[in-house]
Amino acid sequence: MSLTKLDGKKFAEMVEKGAANLSKHAAMIDALNVFPVPDGDTGTNMNLTITSGAKEVKQHVHTEIGKVAQAFSRGLLMGARGNSGVILSQLFRGFAKSVETKVEVNAAQLAKALENGVETAYKAVMKPVEGTILTVAKEAAKAAAKATKSSNDILYVMNEVVKEAKIALDHTPELLPVLKEVGVVDSGGQGLLTVYEGFLLALEGKALPDVSLQAPSMSDLVNAEHHKAQAHMKTEDIHYGYCTEFMVKLEKEKLQTSPFQEMAFRQELDQHGDSLLVVADEGLVKVHIHTEAPGDMLTLAQQFGSLVNIKIENMREQHTAILNEERDKPVASPPSTEKSRYGIVTVAMGAGVKSLLQSLGATSVIEGGQTMNPSTEDIVKAIEEANAEEVIILPNNSNIIMAAEQAATVVQQKTAIIRSKNVPQGMAALLAFQTAATLEENEQRMTNALSSVKSGQVTSAVRDTTIDGVTVTKGDFIGILNGKIVTSLAQKDGTVQALLAQMLDEDSEIVTLLTGEDATKQEVEQLLVFMEETYPDVEVEVYEGGQPLYPYILAVE
Repeated sequence: MSLTKLDGKKFAEMVEKGAANLSKHAAMIDALNVFPVPDGDTGTNMNLTITSGAKEVKQHVHTEIGKVAQAFSRGLLMGARGNSGVILSQLFRGFAKSVETKVEVNAAQLAKALENGVETAYKAVMKPVEGTILTVAKEAAKAAAKATKSSNDILYVMNEVVKEAKIALDHTPELLPVLKEVGVVDSGGQGLLTVYEGFLLALEGKALPDVSLQAPSMSDLVNAEHHKAQAHMKTEDIHYGYCTEFMVKLEKEKLQTSPFQEMAFRQELDQHGDSLLVVADEGLVKVHIHTEAPGDMLTLAQQFGSLVNIKIENMREQHTAILNEERDKPVASPPSTEKSRYGIVTVAMGAGVKSLLQSLGATSVIEGGQTMNPSTEDIVKAIEEANAEEVIILPNNSNIIMAAEQAATVVQQKTAIIRSKNVPQGMAALLAFQTAATLEENEQRMTNALSSVKSGQVTSAVRDTTIDGVTVTKGDFIGILNGKIVTSLAQKDGTVQALLAQMLDEDSEIVTLLTGEDATKQEVEQLLVFMEETYPDVEVEVYEGGQPLYPYILAVE
């Protein structure tokens, strides 16, 4: 069997099987996390990302590979979670750009699209590191190009892609010493290989076990948010009563007389409502807006192309139904529709941590972090809902920074991203914020503040390993200082004490302790006694963080 042409229908099958295969192996990929912590999330992030892309493909069936690739790219972009998910979205953004005008592609064009994806992904990463998903993608694309010199069979080319991706993945520990030290291959590279293996199975006509590809759509997320917000306002206070969602398929004929400019279109819509979300690429515009004139919004959009997936809901009627369901709950005044100058969006897990960040000035706290990274779309929504002219984003996790950067490229507001890698850094940055300062000044001040705090975490090990010279046994407690494992012991209290010994010095003045779900009151009291006896000159502040998996998060200033 040979295949010399790849069209949209067959590529859609590849996407479906690639997503299904990744979903099937997500837990295994999670387990490849370098750190032996219980929140490895590469598989989960990549699975949720590609699920979003696969769902978009299912909703936009087409015979042209260019159209299907564009739909896949859009879905990946808005569903991207974590660094691995963002890189995956960039790989297929470049791929889609390469085939956007194609009805079908031959083997050489497929190889070129894979190479273009690699180029796009490398550009998206500020400091590309070899031995990661980038390396696997690069070597696989090279293999595709080489294969086309001896064959025009797409099936043969994809076989070579998978073969070389496996070789490159096995070689990642030689390129990235930390992988070799802990005895694992790169988790992102494993995820990409799993996708490529699914692609190959689709081309070979081999079946995968049925796997659900359902994921929350923009509509699902918006509707869920409505139910949260509307329960705390009066029906008569809903200023813009129609939740309006639609897509515009841009048409060349109409664009000749009415050229589409995303920013101008966004500004025009913004005059007629609120909660505006506009996401556009070369062929499709996705719109969500609350307005009193949904028909006018459709008319404005129709000058650029044809309308699809139109959904208009009367929020006043919905709100009345919600109040009937929740009539015993208190009703608060609705939020102001007037834009503030600044909004600060941050990410956290745990009700206590969320309250603490809000008390320090955070406008919006996205539920997420160590155990669940928010998607690009989650962050876009939070930016829009901050209702501010300028927005500062604190990811509080190194695996969320790229999604935040991607979100900043699709919103209207001027944004600054402070590259905070944990909650203590986020707290320090919030304390450095000044309302009267410019966005650029605040960005500098808050970024400088990241280095003013030492960050510590205590959690339990999920496997045996040796990393950074520390021997870790499954089930033991590990202490992490500024992202590096520095101690591992069987006792939780001993681990906290050993971690504090490395965090504190003669200049340390304050220890902030965020207690998690697994920290008991008795343990905390004993820890405070230890601190008073061992470090009498250091002030200790304790907050019930409520974070999962991490009994203690510590900050030292």
